[in-house]
Amino acid sequence: MTMPKQDTDTIRALQGLEDSRSSVRLRAALAVGTTPAPGFIGKLIERCAIEPEFYVREMLTWALTRHTPSLTVPALLDEVRSEHAQARSQALHTLSKIGDRQAWPAITRALLSDADDEVARSAWRAAVVLVPEGEEPELAAVLSTQLGRGERETQLSLSRALIALGKVILPTLRAAMTDRDPRVRAHAIATERLLRDPDAGFEFAIEEAKRTVALGGAGQEEW
Repeated sequence: MTMPKQDTDTIRALQGLEDSRSSVRLRAALAVGTTPAPGFIGKLIERCAIEPEFYVREMLTWALTRHTPSLTVPALLDEVRSEHAQARSQALHTLSKIGDRQAWPAITRALLSDADDEVARSAWRAAVVLVPEGEEPELAAVLSTQLGRGERETQLSLSRALIALGKVILPTLRAAMTDRDPRVRAHAIATERLLRDPDAGFEFAIEEAKRTVALGGAGQEEW
């Protein structure tokens, strides 16, 4: 008995997602996204949790966005509770790309302050995409608890997330400018400067903010 071509293609694609060669996995993810089917969703999400190559993970995310949100979103919401950091991070990243606000309740304070930087960064990006209208100030207050965290890349991610919320972040930033921790103060000042002048660049803004803090200034300016 000959297997239908569609079934053969499906099996080949699913096997390709597990191939040892990243180029084959990439092509398989592209094929799955080009011809989406419900049977692929579980394997795509499973692969996201363990895929070592960034560009393949991005293709897996794209393939998931090509499927029906009513099927993908519930599965991704289960994944954000995984004990594995990459699984949580990739699920959050994919939810931010899908943009279905029904996922908003899953963006918990615990995820926004996750001990793993990649998970936290993915949660920040997802949060600013999914936050319901009117809840931006509350989100800004939670995000502000992470000011001063991590190295430059992590701090830039947080600044970008806060800036995406707009001027509602100003009261929160100005409160953070009086924090006891100089890293928090400098990060808050740098974020406000980037909000004011997006072309300034984070490196310049953070170095200027550090100088301001060292000189005892708060860096607040009137809008």
